Formats: sequence, structure tokens, C-alpha cells
Amino acid sequence: MTLIINSVLPIFAVIVLGSFLKRVGWLDDAFIRASDRMIYYLFFPCLLFWKIGKPAKTGTMEWDLILLVLGAVFLVFVMSLVFVRLFRVPDYEVGSFSQSCYRFNTYIGMALILSSVGEEGVRLFGILIGFIIPFINVLAVSSMIFYSGGLAADQGKAGMVLKAMVSNPLIAACVSGVVYARVGPPFPLFVENTFALVSLLTLPLALLSIGGTLTFSGLKNHLGKALTAAAFKLVVLPVVGYALLKVFGVAVPAFTVAMIYFALPTSPQNYILSSQLNSDIELATSAIVLSTVLSMVSLSAVLLIFGQ
Repeated sequence: MTLIINSVLPIFAVIVLGSFLKRVGWLDDAFIRASDRMIYYLFFPCLLFWKIGKPAKTGTMEWDLILLVLGAVFLVFVMSLVFVRLFRVPDYEVGSFSQSCYRFNTYIGMALILSSVGEEGVRLFGILIGFIIPFINVLAVSSMIFYSGGLAADQGKAGMVLKAMVSNPLIAACVSGVVYARVGPPFPLFVENTFALVSLLTLPLALLSIGGTLTFSGLKNHLGKALTAAAFKLVVLPVVGYALLKVFGVAVPAFTVAMIYFALPTSPQNYILSSQLNSDIELATSAIVLSTVLSMVSLSAVLLIFGQ
């Protein structure tokens, strides 16, 4: 219980603070957009490169962790498509619904793993997201194109999305960090201190931004599907992931990192991709809000059961 209080509650307290500051006018849309750009293109890549680029305790890649997480995500992706067929979800909503079942909020994950698992956990999480982000984007884009009415137009947009994915600064930072950890010297002290200062800015700004963008306005019209997507993301994915981790004997801290990953809320990127590829942005927004609120329960449960 102490771990939950000390690790989960501070994260959601900052998110609530961001929502409050937006309501009273201390955060506006222009500030949030500028902050998001700095976090996405500068601060968070620096944090990832710094944490991953430090000399690793072992010289091997955690391929078991990577492959099992990819496998769990793919299984839930398939389950989400089976659900939309069985319950005849309109094509316009499929992309937004499906990706809400398996995408994850990177910033909340990094903040929680840093506070609950520590430096080695951050390194593992950074390596993991370097593989999982492109994989998830391929799943999301392909499902949106398949269920879209304007296939030719969306294929052109999908090309732009995939091109942006290849140049994703988070993926570039993860890959660069992995390479540097194996061939580069330890960071000089002034570089360490610079990265440390940048990292102090990253996660608080990101959490404030998450709080500032949460809105419940469209939830009433999409409560059923948003709740179902949240159940896939916060219940089904952790259960499937846990089964795979246990069967293949993944040990801590990789086990703990993976379970936290599985229990994270869905990503704000759902809204962006839904708007780019003609899917239901109101459903995407509803799923983001609901899963973010409910993830306090899923993340607390994971730490209570599997916390070190």
C-alpha cells in the first residue's frame, strides 16, 4: 500500500493539478501545444537516450521481454477486431476503438517505473518502447485503412503517418541509446548533469499537459464502447501479458516493468491518428479520458501484487 501511495498517487495528483490549472486559466491551449512539442521532440528523447545510454548491467538485449510484450499486444489487437465483428461496431469507429485497446501512455509509464522500479526499470522500459511504438503504429494504421471507406485517400495519409513513425524522435532516442550503451564511453559528468536537469522538466510537464487536455464532454455519447476499450486495455491486456510472462519465466525487474506497461492507460496519440485517418475522434477522446481515470485502479493493483 505504501508503494501505491508513494508511486501512483503523486502521478495522478499532478494530472489533476494540470486539469485544475486549465480550468482556472493558468494553462491555456497555446502553452500546452508548445509544451507538448518540447517534450516530444527534445525533453523526452533526451531522457530516454540518457537512461538507456548508460552502461547496462548485462550485455544482452532483453529479447524475451520484447517478444512477449509484442505477442500480448498482438493477441489483444486480434481480440479487439473479433469484438468489432461480433458486435458490429461501425467502420468509422473501428480504428479509434481498436487502438484504444492496446496503445499506451508513455509518459505515465516512465514516471511510474522511475518511482517504483528505478534506473534499471527505466532502461528496460526505454528499450521496450523502442520496439513497441512502431509495432503498435503499424497495427493501428493497417486496421484504420482496412475499415476506412476512402481507401485510396487514406493510403496516402497512412504513408505520411508511417513516414512520421520512422522519424519518431522517441524511437530514434531509444535506438541511439541502445547503440551508445554498447559502444560509447560513460557520460562525462557535465553531460550527466545536463541530462538530469532536462529530465526534471520532462515528466512533470508531460503530466500537467495530460491533465490539461482531459475532457469529459463526449464521454456520454460513447460510454459503452469507451468502457469496453478500457476493459481490454486495463484488464484483458494485463491478464494476457501475465500469462505469457509466467509461462516463459520472465524474472524481475523485467516482469514488473512489463506488468506496469500492460496496465497503463491508452495513449493521447489515439486522438491524433484517428483525426488523420478518418476515424471517430470523439470515441478516441472518450477512451483516453476513461482509461486514464480507471488506470489508477489497474496500476495500483499491479504495484500491490507485483511491486518489488
